Amino acid sequence: MAIERTKVLIIGSGPAGYTAGIYASRANLHPVIYEGNQPGGQLTQTTEIENFPGYQDGVQGIEMMSQLRSQAERFGAHVISRTIASVDFSKRPFKCIDDRGDEIIADTVIISTGASARYLGLPDEEKYMGLGVSACATCDGFFYRRKKVAVVGGGDTACEEALYLSTLAAKVYMIVRKDHLRASDIMRKRVEERENIEILFNCNTVGLYGQDGVEGARLVRHVGTPEQEEFDLPIDGFFLAIGHTPNTSIFKGQIDMDHEGYIKVKAPHTYTNVEGVYAAGDCADPIYRQAVSAAGTGCRAAIDAERFLMEHGIDE
Repeated sequence: MAIERTKVLIIGSGPAGYTAGIYASRANLHPVIYEGNQPGGQLTQTTEIENFPGYQDGVQGIEMMSQLRSQAERFGAHVISRTIASVDFSKRPFKCIDDRGDEIIADTVIISTGASARYLGLPDEEKYMGLGVSACATCDGFFYRRKKVAVVGGGDTACEEALYLSTLAAKVYMIVRKDHLRASDIMRKRVEERENIEILFNCNTVGLYGQDGVEGARLVRHVGTPEQEEFDLPIDGFFLAIGHTPNTSIFKGQIDMDHEGYIKVKAPHTYTNVEGVYAAGDCADPIYRQAVSAAGTGCRAAIDAERFLMEHGIDE
């Protein structure tokens, strides 16, 4: 079993983790970044990104994450393409074990493990990922101007996504399993009053179809009843709005989280309830979930960690 010592251990990559690595490296802290199961995070599953500052012509998600990774390495970050399997935050320095059984001793830890969008579990979702299937209307809605799209879900998030898309798309369908919206009254009213939003109640999606991208969804209305009927819904984009799951399971019982598993931080800082442990990006953000906001919290986490090390005389 190998043992490595670091002043700053960054668990997770993506915009938050890599940005934390850039800032910590420039502070001469020689951080170690464990990229996790999905190096680069969710953005590596995105085709073109047009809403990250500095890319006026857009950039592929994989390309942008590769650039951020290289930038962190340029300043001295040690990037490891493995995962952290367990952590012990009961005393400092903290002890973490990776998936090969190697031990990392860290004076500070920045958690940037992100969150994973929930999907319906249809094979077609993976087939058309980046080709009409998305879990972020704010990220991808721009590509569907004057087109027809569908949003799956009936809660506040789904209503927010539908309302946002309705300002861009010609037509927005909401595919809702139940016979009502679970959203708050104000959100439900806004959706119902928007002329280009149509709600399809009692409908389940069973598949998607199209040649080079999504051209429609196959739906079943009143599934399992005598009134069951199947029909095709021609659309250009299919948006999932059924929630996200923060990738924080290995930290359960170690730091404070909300009921969904998002890490609680002491805003405006990135402090967790454990001194010396910080959280950045989507694992601590159930609201915005944007690359640029994740990068911002990665910056803050690195600065928080640097100040902690200086205050405790372990920055040399």
